[in-house]
Amino acid sequence: RDDDDINDVASMAGVNLNEESARIMATNSDLVGTQPQSCKDEPFLAAVPLHKRILETAKKLGITDVPAEVVTFISHATQNRLRTVIEKVTVITQHRMESYKDDEWYEQATDVRSQLKFFEQLERLEKQRKDEQEREILLKAAKSRSRQEDPEQARLKQKAKEMQQQELAQMRQRDANLTALAAIGPRKKRRLDAPGLLTIGGEGAGPCGGSQAGLGTASPRQYPRQKITRVNLRDFIFYMEQEPEMSHSLLLYRALLK
Repeated sequence: RDDDDINDVASMAGVNLNEESARIMATNSDLVGTQPQSCKDEPFLAAVPLHKRILETAKKLGITDVPAEVVTFISHATQNRLRTVIEKVTVITQHRMESYKDDEWYEQATDVRSQLKFFEQLERLEKQRKDEQEREILLKAAKSRSRQEDPEQARLKQKAKEMQQQELAQMRQRDANLTALAAIGPRKKRRLDAPGLLTIGGEGAGPCGGSQAGLGTASPRQYPRQKITRVNLRDFIFYMEQEPEMSHSLLLYRALLK
């Protein structure tokens, strides 16, 4: 009679509830009869200093008693807020460090660094040209032997003399550096097949003198290097500018003044 009942959805679908219950009991037999218990709630901030700080703020508003549940709630709220800030600033830092040079879907439109180098080179060439012109004027003034010399001519001669002394001092310094480098000799590079080093894919001499193949037998266990995300002040300022509650805060203006 139960199987023929049109309101019995399990029977109409062909599902036997007794078989399903037995199968669930057999699968999760280790969980049957267990009683879950909640772990102790650990506050994120120190309870005593936080409670003292809350009482100091509450007394200004006429509140004399603050229960411990409020301290725990504020501690958890602080932890959640700090986690949110760190997550958002981390995303901003990752976007800043992301490079699109090797991405085939992006094409470089402008290269500011190359433009700055080009302008610096132009300024260097212009300065070099002006220095050469000034040097020629000073050399001509130094070689002139006119009997009646005006103060301007005397000043140019004195400046030419100082320039020649400076060039002579630079040449002496350059010769001294070359002599010192020649006395030291060429720098010796450490050979890759020196004792104590291992080679990849071949035989390397271990620290005890025995030859060992590969890296597995002599090298210590290598752990994967954890990627470190470094957040700077610029990333945090950008985060505060995007947040509505912090875009006009005193903390943002203090950070901009640093």
